[in-house]
Amino acid sequence: MSTLQQRLEALPAARMLGMRRGIERESLRSQPDGKLALTPHPAALGSALTHSNITTDFSESQLELITGAHTDVDACLAELREVHQFTYRALAAAGDESMWLASMPCGLPSDETIPLGRYGTSNVGRAKSVYRMGLSHRYGRRMQTISGVHYNWSLPGVSSEAYFALIRNFRRHAFLPLVLFGASPAVCASFVEGRPHELQPIGEYTMHMPHGTSLRMGRLGYQSEAQASLAVSYNSLDGYGASLADALTRPYPAYESIGIRNLGGEYNQLATTLLQIENEFYGTIRPKRVIFPGERPLHALRERGVEYVEVRLLDLDPFSALGIQAQTMRWLDIFLLHCLLSDSPPDSREEIAEIGHNQHLTAARGREPGLHLHRNGQAVPLVVWGAQILAECEPVAAALDAAHGGGTLYREALAAAQASLAAPQTLPSARVLAAMADRHGHSFIDFARERSLAARTELLNLPWSEDQQRTWEQRSVDSVAEQARIEAADTLPFEQYREQYVSPGRLGLRPLRGEALLAI
Repeated sequence: MSTLQQRLEALPAARMLGMRRGIERESLRSQPDGKLALTPHPAALGSALTHSNITTDFSESQLELITGAHTDVDACLAELREVHQFTYRALAAAGDESMWLASMPCGLPSDETIPLGRYGTSNVGRAKSVYRMGLSHRYGRRMQTISGVHYNWSLPGVSSEAYFALIRNFRRHAFLPLVLFGASPAVCASFVEGRPHELQPIGEYTMHMPHGTSLRMGRLGYQSEAQASLAVSYNSLDGYGASLADALTRPYPAYESIGIRNLGGEYNQLATTLLQIENEFYGTIRPKRVIFPGERPLHALRERGVEYVEVRLLDLDPFSALGIQAQTMRWLDIFLLHCLLSDSPPDSREEIAEIGHNQHLTAARGREPGLHLHRNGQAVPLVVWGAQILAECEPVAAALDAAHGGGTLYREALAAAQASLAAPQTLPSARVLAAMADRHGHSFIDFARERSLAARTELLNLPWSEDQQRTWEQRSVDSVAEQARIEAADTLPFEQYREQYVSPGRLGLRPLRGEALLAI
């Protein structure tokens, strides 16, 4: 019996049933012609600073819809659906905007015209906008408009050490979810204008990779030359924390040249260090912990350990109105549990480099017949390696089904993944290119616009009660009142607030008192 099976048999069903997951879905607001909506965040959706379910990501035009943590997949999706329904009704009442149902962006205006998120006049609200200004100086605004789905996952009784073992295995095997669920093989040609790239033209205004899976997770996506210099180890919380603290406190010459403020006194960024704040560190998966008011995320991790992991490599599913399907969520539950229970040797600089190589190769060429990845210095066929992992997941899926009363939903999710890996033409990335060719003259914009409008219609046509409307309207009202309360309670000048927030001491000392410091 393998170590995985021994650990699986020792895992009580009650703990499996305590598995929790939550979703964050990002999406640009788009006009009917497929161009970016430049309108402010809709007032009916409340305060983007304080609403617990509806906020914005990088741009004022980029919605982020958030669920709580659920022990049931269907309940999690039901909440996500309700947030979408309210959001779409607010958009429909105000005009004809949609949520762009693709990870790669809709038609974008010039870089400087893409609006940054705005969060009011409080210190924390200003800091959130300044952070985004910093991102725009460092990476450009176009890159930040790429959207995705984050899957937050936890299991009762898991230590920080075990979560880091999970993270190491997830990173090793991240090529597999990239192949199975990558859905961004193409992009509007305007996105790469003036940038070096390896994409090939298809149709009149579209660029693509013929065997690509996820341009979002490749060299055009969330990549940073500055961060490429970081070889962050996930061997322990102490080592991870030290790496992150170094990046948060190390001055970086290119960012020092930008400066904190411009000549007119306006803020360019929060700090001149390699990372402004923790969220700027890109990765396929992150260790996370809910923070207290006035606390930095790294401080929370160091003080109280890892509470859950955030999976960050999922593209929006353009074939699902919500951007993710229940079967995908169940597969992720299986995969994450496999990563947790399997042996997980320490990582090394050499393996970290291999992981980066495999990610870029899979993103650009993941469906290429005969493609080989690197594993422990050896070349191995992607399909063979992926099939091995999926086979190892079979007892995990069976155990999850048994814990949930003997159904077959988890085994069906695994079987669907195995079938897709064996038939690359059925993978989401291949289906996107096929739909573009069959119905849209190879136009990415036309394909994504059609899917976005279909999702809008589907969600607006679902049943919706007056009670639901009243409940969500009240949440919006309450969020606006909470923003006003925060603004009225501010006492520090913004510069003093900024200096305190980014001070090295806040990464390891008790949080400061007397000033609301929400997560930026």
